[in-house]
Amino acid sequence: MSINTILFDLDGTLVNTAPDLAYALNTLLKENNLAEKPFEKIRPLVSFGGKALIKYGFDCDESHAQFADWHRQILEIYTDNIDRNSCVFSGIDSLIKTLKSRKMHWGIVTNKPENLTHLLLQKLNIKPDVVVCGDTLEFNKPHPAPLLYACAQLAVSPKRCLFVGDDKNDMIAGKNAKVKTVAVSYGYGKVEQSWHYDYLINHAEELLELL
Repeated sequence: MSINTILFDLDGTLVNTAPDLAYALNTLLKENNLAEKPFEKIRPLVSFGGKALIKYGFDCDESHAQFADWHRQILEIYTDNIDRNSCVFSGIDSLIKTLKSRKMHWGIVTNKPENLTHLLLQKLNIKPDVVVCGDTLEFNKPHPAPLLYACAQLAVSPKRCLFVGDDKNDMIAGKNAKVKTVAVSYGYGKVEQSWHYDYLINHAEELLELL
């Protein structure tokens, strides 16, 4: 396979951010005199962002009078605790070192907002070659635009790129961008064959076997 670039989703693929997002939700719930939610219930929702956490935690939808305030507050708590327990998944550090030694490109394509993405990467000292966020462009995943933009920034062909993710939308974006997709079983989404991924891995370092 003549791959020279690997692009990663962020939450649930490159970095385990669920503990800090769970902390933010449960802190907000406690401030509102509500019971904390179990981590195992929060974890699968992380990929869907702060609004999904508010809907679950407060059992409401966006029409609730306090929804916007709660959403603002959870983002504030998360921002202040963004690197409290978050860390790269097992095998990611050594994988990136190998990619660099092979002079391969690597980057991040995420639906996380730019301010939170860059703050997290700064705190964890992660330095990708390209970063495309949920608000970088008009469209985000599952639209192919963020992946195509990342390839353009690196001056690489989508055909020479792998996109690694833990969510169905990652696989759809990759297919629409004509980028080979790799689903990870260790992330927040329960991988299903209906995602039509090209490859499935259980550990980050298995990516090297595909190269």
